[in-house]
Amino acid sequence: MSHVPADPAPHVTYFAPAKVNLGLSVRDLRADGYHELHSLMVPLNVGDDLDIAPADTLTLSVQGADLPADERNLVFRAARAYLDAAGVDGGAAITLHKRLPLASGLGGGSSDAATTLMALARLYPAGVDLPTLALKLGADVPFFLLGRAAVASGVGEILAPLPVPPVSLVLVNPGVEVSARDAYTWLDAEEAFTPALDVEAILAALTNGRPVPYLNALQGPVAARHAPIREALTALETAGLHSPLMSGSGSTCLGLARDDAHAHDAAHALARRYPHWWVQATRTL
Repeated sequence: MSHVPADPAPHVTYFAPAKVNLGLSVRDLRADGYHELHSLMVPLNVGDDLDIAPADTLTLSVQGADLPADERNLVFRAARAYLDAAGVDGGAAITLHKRLPLASGLGGGSSDAATTLMALARLYPAGVDLPTLALKLGADVPFFLLGRAAVASGVGEILAPLPVPPVSLVLVNPGVEVSARDAYTWLDAEEAFTPALDVEAILAALTNGRPVPYLNALQGPVAARHAPIREALTALETAGLHSPLMSGSGSTCLGLARDDAHAHDAAHALARRYPHWWVQATRTL
């Protein structure tokens, strides 16, 4: 079945936000090979951009990173999945402007995929079940469809939205790529599983600006194998930021600031001291 694009504009630019895990517990290894998670996931005001326009066929180009532009790219797979599910005869011309570091624990690829699904649903409206498509693409993709802070459980697909106080923070990535597969393999080898997060205590600390009682179960196994991540966590604390933590499977680490001005000052100092790192002051959405 053919659909006429709902928006005649040449292209629309969509923002694909990054996320951080303000705590990530890995409870257990499930019988199906996946992990039982408990995490507080929060979107940020930093991320990638996607230009999307109607076209006769599906094409993808990538700027800002050396990434494939075919079925190996999650954006391409998300677009193909939506167009097929919607029965669209045409396609889309997509340009991904990659601004986040790769394999960095910020959910960039998952956010790009979710944003692609939502953009094509606007371009070619159809009765497509986006959450089901999203979960097939990756465990973090449904979170980015939600677009707000949530406690994630199961493999990450069970989402309970909740209000999180505004948080200013600094992200640093020391240039190490860490695959989630490796991070979980190392965790399994050590059986370093962790109890559920105390979400109430985390929210109270975020509200009051106190040290946050969170953990990242993957941080120990990953940091043990990557000295730059240990250096990044120390650098954040040395810069006057509190509650340093690795986000997701790494290698991006975060430190919390008093306010936006404090975050920007600390980020400027860190970027000066570590010119080869990716450093970004940001805040939660």
